[in-house]
Amino acid sequence: MAKATIHVGLEIGTSKVCAVVGEARPDGSARILGVGQAPSRGVRKGEIVDFETAQICLHDALVRAEDRSDVTIRSVYLAVSGSHIESLNNRGCIRIPEGQSEITVEDIDEVKEMAREVAIPQQNVFLHSIVRHYIVDGQDQVLNPVGMLGRRLEADYHIVHGIRTRIQNSIRCVREIPLEVEDVVFAPIAAAQVALTREQKDRGALLIDMGGGTTDYLLFADGAPAHSGSIPLGGDHVTNDLSIVLKIPLTRAEKLKVEEGSVDFENVRADDMVRIEDDSRYVGKEVERSMVNEVIHARVRETLEQIYRRLEHTGYLEKVGAGVFLTGGASLLGGVESLAESIFDSAVHRAATAPMSGLSATFENPQYAVPIGLIRYAQLVQAERPSGSAIGRLTKKLSGIFGASRMLLG
Repeated sequence: MAKATIHVGLEIGTSKVCAVVGEARPDGSARILGVGQAPSRGVRKGEIVDFETAQICLHDALVRAEDRSDVTIRSVYLAVSGSHIESLNNRGCIRIPEGQSEITVEDIDEVKEMAREVAIPQQNVFLHSIVRHYIVDGQDQVLNPVGMLGRRLEADYHIVHGIRTRIQNSIRCVREIPLEVEDVVFAPIAAAQVALTREQKDRGALLIDMGGGTTDYLLFADGAPAHSGSIPLGGDHVTNDLSIVLKIPLTRAEKLKVEEGSVDFENVRADDMVRIEDDSRYVGKEVERSMVNEVIHARVRETLEQIYRRLEHTGYLEKVGAGVFLTGGASLLGGVESLAESIFDSAVHRAATAPMSGLSATFENPQYAVPIGLIRYAQLVQAERPSGSAIGRLTKKLSGIFGASRMLLG
């Protein structure tokens, strides 16, 4: 009888380091066993800038996750982000050899490699190659061509790539704990595992993960990934703006953002004031709520408009039938759904994570969509992952050999 498997999802974010321990069961369900997190330092815009400091924060989060789950962590699935991560779509095409009666797994591998024959910057490495659709002798939308008769096989792939050294810095930070890295996953691909349903992907959906230092996005059209990327703006930029404009410490600005923050500044009374309490190192004061909200509005609008500008000429926004789904800590700001609706001209929803047993209060929080999504990702990838050690598999991936399949986004 198959046994449950323990997986650990790890996100080294700009605002927090979070490790989630989950139990994947043979029936396809999952249970969250424990969550450990620590304030993040040494990370800027989703990338490590102070290796030793980031490693201390990582160690703290992992120790807390072990204590709360009663599990000894030996390996992790690692989420990565950063504006250096880009995507593109490309098609591979092969002719089926004469005398071969049907399409084989080997043909799938060959057409995949043909699709990956695409120019990316020399310093970059493939992170994911996700099949969008197969076409057999002109018949499109084929989900699995293995065993079908045909003379010409084509495949559209969504390819995600990023700068090798920046990805390796995150891997090295984990390995020196020391832990093995089972796989490296672009953050919104992980979040999509629990934030979007199959029906929403089929109808077309745009997932926007609003983090501390970056805002990542992944757009599904016709059930498959069509565009993805990362904007170097997030909740920490809102905090910094408040600190500068209102002339208050960053800690006070963060507290003000979390407790009072909203992007709605037009529907605020002119005499509505917000009290910033004093402490031993700061003399408190009152500020106009309209000013607070206007500062927040400006930065959040800039962030969402950057994503819109990346997508507006692709034609994919017209296929987003299910709407826009927001997740990540910055998505909790008041009024952000209405602002997003005005920009994307689409229904906007606060993404709800897929049901899991265990710590329900945690997985319902949009801040944890990525690390919890990594548990689901790990669950799905196990069935089709090549055998061998985690280090061996990861070496192949960073050499551009191994990538995700469509199953991971089903």
